[in-house]
This record gives sequence, C-alpha cells and structure tokens, in this order.
Amino acid sequence: MQNLVDQGTRRFGAVNWMGLYTLAQRETLRFLAVWTQTLLAPLVTAGLFLLIFTIAIGPSRPDVMGVPFLTFLAPGIMMMTVIQNAFANTSSSMVIAKVQGNIVDTLMPPLSPLEILLGYLAGGIARGALIACVVALAFWVFLSITPQNPLVTLVFVLLGGAFMGALGLFAGIFANKFDQMAAITNFIVTPLAFLSGTFYSVDALPPVLNAISHVNPVFYLIDGLRYGMIGVSDSSPVLGGIVCSLAILLVCTMTWRMLRKGYRLKA
Repeated sequence: MQNLVDQGTRRFGAVNWMGLYTLAQRETLRFLAVWTQTLLAPLVTAGLFLLIFTIAIGPSRPDVMGVPFLTFLAPGIMMMTVIQNAFANTSSSMVIAKVQGNIVDTLMPPLSPLEILLGYLAGGIARGALIACVVALAFWVFLSITPQNPLVTLVFVLLGGAFMGALGLFAGIFANKFDQMAAITNFIVTPLAFLSGTFYSVDALPPVLNAISHVNPVFYLIDGLRYGMIGVSDSSPVLGGIVCSLAILLVCTMTWRMLRKGYRLKA
C-alpha cells in the first residue's frame, strides 16, 4: 500500500494510463453487468414520479415559470436520478470492497491516489450520463421535451455525475458498514436532492429557505439542467457552473487526501 503514500519515479511515467483505464473500465462494467437495476430501474422510478404528480395534481395545476408543471418537473427528476445513481455507483463499490476485504486489489497496484479517485469517478459519471440519456429519450417520446441548450444540458449532467460521484466515494471511504452508508444516503443525500428545487421553484420559498437553497450545490445542478432542457431557471447557469465546479474541487480534494493517507482503508 506504499503507493498511497509516496509514488516516487514510476517506470511507466507520471500517469499510469493503463491502470487508470482498467479501473475506470471495471467501475463502468460493474454497473452495466446489472443494467436492469442500474439503468432500467431509475427510468421506471422517474416515470413513476411523473405519473404520480400527474394523477395527484391533475390538469388544473397552473404553469410554473411560464411552462407547464410537468415540463418544469421533468429536468428536476432527471437530475435527481443522475445524482442519486452517480453517488450509489462510487459509494457502493467502495463499501462492498471494504466489507468483503478485496479493497486491497485496488490499493496494491501502482495507482496514485489521484488515479484511484479518477477511476472511481469515471464509473459514477458514466452511469449518471447513461441514465440521463435514457431518461431524456423517454421524455422526448412521452412528453415531447428536447434539450433547448444541448451543451448546457451535457455540462450539468457531467457536473452532477462528478459532484455526487466524488461525494459517494468520500462517503464510501468514511463508512465501514452498510448501515452507516444507508444513514448517509437517507439523512444527507436524499434531503439534498429533494429540497433543492426538484419539484418547485425556489422563488416560492420564504426568504430564509430561499437563501439556504442557494448554498446547496444540488440546487444549481438542477437549475442548470432545467435551463439546458427547457430554457428557464431560477439563477444564472454560469453562476451555477462556477459553484458546482468549486464544490467538485472541494469534495475531490478531501477524497484525495483520504486516499493519500489510507484513511479507513488500511487494516
């Protein structure tokens, strides 16, 4: 496990591209092998959310920010699905490896802490992006919603996968048991996703709650994707991109330090 402490001069150069690619491939194939759980199930969940809101609210619901409520709701559900699955991909991979004792298979190869971080992150981003594509296709077929700004849409999907993938790896390193991971998911990740403008415009909130929402990076992820998909948002997508990028940098730095020190990874 010396590679987590001091890399020195490595015979294959500054970056172990083969090792990084192999780890990223492993993390990607890991969720593709059970695609019915990792890709199909989130699509069904997103569809159920839309169906429930359609039945519960009905056609009498007024427009939100100048668009029909279901059109407003769709991007929020899409981003919520992306971030939850990106988080699940990295966190479950790390916790399972620790519980089963095979984390050593990741730590022993000549991979630097940054390469390990990027390898896990690639799997989380790939899963989030694939789910976004599947959900976007369903929205086009059933709701006739197509991205108004495809580049902005892509950027925020990738930012969402990167942020929650890094946060999932951080949580997976911190947690030693599945119940600890479940507590983090239930009390941190789920509230971040649900209380960030997924189902409503934050302009409708009282001033205090509105201010709190604006310090939540997930709000900017949802708001940015909403702008990319339907062209409306509560805040500037440029500001959202900056806030999300800084949040990703912060979480990645903390996770990198944990990997470098071998925090809760070494026996």
